[in-house]
Amino acid sequence: MSRDQRMDFGQRCPAFLYFIGKCFFDMKILGIESSCDETAAAVVEDGVTTLSAVVSSQVEMHRPYGGVVPELASRKHLEMIVPVVSQALHAAGIDKNQVDGVAVTQGPGLIGALLVGFCFGKAFAYASGIPWIGVDHLGGHIHSVFLTSPSPEFPFIALLASGGHTSIYYVISHTNAQCLGQTVDDAAGEAFDKVAKMLGLGYPGGKVIADLAATGDPDRIPFPRSFLDKNAFDFSFSGLKSAVHRYIQTHSNDYKDQINDIAAGFQDAVVDVLTYKVMRAASAKDCRQIALVGGVAANQRLRERVRSHAQKSGIAVFAPPPDLCGDNAAMIAAAGYHYLNARGERAGDLNADVYSRATYTKVNSSSSAGIAI
Repeated sequence: MSRDQRMDFGQRCPAFLYFIGKCFFDMKILGIESSCDETAAAVVEDGVTTLSAVVSSQVEMHRPYGGVVPELASRKHLEMIVPVVSQALHAAGIDKNQVDGVAVTQGPGLIGALLVGFCFGKAFAYASGIPWIGVDHLGGHIHSVFLTSPSPEFPFIALLASGGHTSIYYVISHTNAQCLGQTVDDAAGEAFDKVAKMLGLGYPGGKVIADLAATGDPDRIPFPRSFLDKNAFDFSFSGLKSAVHRYIQTHSNDYKDQINDIAAGFQDAVVDVLTYKVMRAASAKDCRQIALVGGVAANQRLRERVRSHAQKSGIAVFAPPPDLCGDNAAMIAAAGYHYLNARGERAGDLNADVYSRATYTKVNSSSSAGIAI
């Protein structure tokens, strides 16, 4: 069956489009990500094989401001979306006519930034006559763990820690998960960025704090661990951030000589809480597999601590390589492949819009209810 015949059949019988595709040819999904300060595009085959992955970072543009400026981010996305997508197609060795579907981040994120990628993705798919799907950014992060081998089997526990989100999920399938808990204030990555700013280390803060902490003493300056309810899975990092700020205020004459120790103490305070909560979730759900995803999952101290605790309990830990921990389009394409297969003719509503916040709510850890990701 030729591509034109497949597309004609798909237009008349959209519910069978992906079934036919899966039977007769490898599915190449173009992923597009623009939720914050990276313009990214990737081509992923069958949800697991990355043919190309291009990321245009805006870090240098936002660095002088100590964080992301939404209007500047949106304008940069407008400038970069076409060349980034073109580069991704070229790197994958295909042209636009060989793309079988489009997956694009729909939210959560910065509205202006999201609109650039989302509208481009819809237009690309519509003009090409191929299916498309809006992808939840957090679901994308969870799917990053399937882009390398080995990958976890369902069900598993996922700790998603990034600059904008910190949550724990009980992942049931590629399209279904339970949110067991989330931050009630700052995300873990946000706390890293804000503490780095307090210490005059610049933006972003994750890597620079981790590098300094490597030569610091984490026990010299003990910062508080906010576990909230130790039997639940919510997080809070605003108090820890305030404790660092207070320490700097009360040691204004000598804190600059202790920056490595401050970084080490702060990092361990974050890592201890994240490790405790994800291990507690694995125990509560009787899961033997844990996935670490999101930008903070690139932190080596976190990976080592979780693996150390998990090994004692016979739990396997999976984490994508650092380049797949941050925002990228390969994870969006991977998630989109499964979303498209699951939703068939319900995919690709041109009236769909972006959203700034996660559209689902936490469920009780003892509940069997699931949520779409």
